[in-house]
Amino acid sequence: MDPAVDAFLEMLTVERGAARNTIQSYSNDLDDFASFAAGRGQRAAAADAGCCQSYMASLHARGLSARTAARRLSALRQFHLFLLKEGMRGDDPTSQLDTPRLPKPLPKFLTEAEVDGLMAAAAEKPGRPGVLGRAALELLYATGMRVSELLSLPRAAVGAGAEVMIIKGKGGKERMVPLSAAAKQAAAALLALAGADSRFLFAGRDPRRALTRQAFFLLLKQIAVRAGLDPARVSPHVLRHSFASHMLARGADLRSLQMLLGHADIATVQIYTHIQAERLRRVVEEHHPLSGGVAAADAVRSDG
Repeated sequence: MDPAVDAFLEMLTVERGAARNTIQSYSNDLDDFASFAAGRGQRAAAADAGCCQSYMASLHARGLSARTAARRLSALRQFHLFLLKEGMRGDDPTSQLDTPRLPKPLPKFLTEAEVDGLMAAAAEKPGRPGVLGRAALELLYATGMRVSELLSLPRAAVGAGAEVMIIKGKGGKERMVPLSAAAKQAAAALLALAGADSRFLFAGRDPRRALTRQAFFLLLKQIAVRAGLDPARVSPHVLRHSFASHMLARGADLRSLQMLLGHADIATVQIYTHIQAERLRRVVEEHHPLSGGVAAADAVRSDG
């Protein structure tokens, strides 16, 4: 291996205290680059910009993912910054390289059947934990609120006969969301069970304090197991994504969803456009005259 690479890895170990796996990852990435540079008659520490550019192009040609390419580019950049700092070279051949564009991960969400299973599992859980879990799940799924917003709800948030709820979100901004019949019923059951000495809808063991996030997450995992779901797939944020995804799949528009979720910018809810695309595809398949869908076939028969 190039002595400069050895010096870089030693710096990571001694000065930054990098873990063994991290060192091994850098070593593998830089060894791959050194082999490529050697094939062009250059050393890793003396490779020019053209060599670095060709190396990055070769990663794509070899079928490596954008994430892997981005990691290797990061290793190259840190290596050459080290060389600059140590005076081993006077330029950075990676300065003009573009970082590979990583695909945006789609939000994780449950199916409607899985949400129904969670609700049923909470309803079957005995005692106060079951009542509390059902109320939390119903409100999360009915409103798309964040877990911090849920646990800070005051008792008065769900009054008798209330059709809407005022949620205080980030930055103290308030938004109004409608309540489903199931959410109102579950919240009423929790209020009937709770003592009057708590100001929180979801009170903890100490009724003067709100339920902690840790206690709620534990309860949610228990309900997930009871429903036959992988606990790793179930979280308040997944329920928030499920609410948004299911709303869009059933015809809601992005602007309304933005208001319900409490986002300041509609661009934030663009991550859900894959749901709209899928819905539009189904509409075309079902109704376009040449798609062969049921509605299309009926239309053709009626014309005939």
